[in-house]
Amino acid sequence: MTTKIFVNLPVSNLKKSVAFFTKLGFTFNAQFTDETATCMIVSEDIFVMLLTREKFGTFTPKEVCDATKSTEVLVCLTCESRDEVDDMVRKAVAAGGATPMDSGDYGFMYQHGFEDLDGHLWELIYMEPTAEDQG
Repeated sequence: MTTKIFVNLPVSNLKKSVAFFTKLGFTFNAQFTDETATCMIVSEDIFVMLLTREKFGTFTPKEVCDATKSTEVLVCLTCESRDEVDDMVRKAVAAGGATPMDSGDYGFMYQHGFEDLDGHLWELIYMEPTAEDQG
């Protein structure tokens, strides 16, 4: 059985977050969607649960982090090319996101990212296939 990953993120406005990520090309699983949560499909085995802050709070005894003030996680996704990295960042900014840092070109790897509407940081990387083969 393949391991699947479900990243859970608190959002302050679920509808706005769905609209934001839809503009970036993501789709959602209606089976796991209601007025408090939605399941964003990243790939066949990777999903992001966008949960209202209230719903997210029911899963933890700790205070829910305000990602506009503190970083609780960096979500990193691979892309097929440098152009795909830059295109996703452009879409994120056009949809209301921000770019808190400049892109980084490390020769074997290209990286850039964006901050979503709730301040969560999303890193996007393209790694040269030869670098992946070398581990």
